[in-house]
Amino acid sequence: VQLQASGGGLVQAGGSLRLSCTASGSIVSINVMGWHRQAPGKERELVAEITSGGNINYRDSVKGRFTISRDNAKNTVSLKIDSLKPEDTAVYFCNALGVTTFKGLHDIYWGQGTELTVSS
Repeated sequence: VQLQASGGGLVQAGGSLRLSCTASGSIVSINVMGWHRQAPGKERELVAEITSGGNINYRDSVKGRFTISRDNAKNTVSLKIDSLKPEDTAVYFCNALGVTTFKGLHDIYWGQGTELTVSS
């Protein structure tokens, strides 16, 4: 199983951006897909996650600006970020938890990260 994230870049504050992540491989189902971020000099933190049933959990500091969505059939998860702030600058990582493949159940997979820089 591989996760490929895309959509990062250099964006001005106040703008919007959509990050996308696709999981590929012999996937039967994915329980939870999510996004974490790691800012320079800081620890990686959960931003948002969504279950296969559509239950969503957001980090408190991003509520109202971040919108996570997924397509179970395509094994994709997206993160829409509105009203971008310089403090959103980070490498954003997608992950998949509870992945069932034809070989069994696997705990977690991580994508390689996509870098977002927000200029003021």
